[in-house]
Amino acid sequence: MAHMHASGITYAEGVREFKKRFILEVLARHRGNQCKAARELGMHRNTLSRTIAELDLNPAQIRSGLKRPPRSARPALELRQTVSS
Repeated sequence: MAHMHASGITYAEGVREFKKRFILEVLARHRGNQCKAARELGMHRNTLSRTIAELDLNPAQIRSGLKRPPRSARPALELRQTVSS
C-alpha cells in the first residue's frame, strides 16, 4: 500500500483498484459465475453486476480466460509404462 501512496495514487483510485482486484479474484474462483461470486461477497447479484459495469470489468474475458484450451492446443501426455520387478 505504501508504494501506491508514494506513486501519487489518490484514495479513490486506490479503492477502485482494490475493488477490481478483489472482485476479479472472487469471479475467477467461481469461473465467472456472478451468482456464486455475489453470494461469497455478501451482495446481491444485481449489485455485483452494477459494480462490474462501474469498474469497466468484462466478465466474459474472465470466463474465456479460464476455459481449457482445445485438445489440439494442449501438450500431449506421455504415457509411461512402469515395469514392476
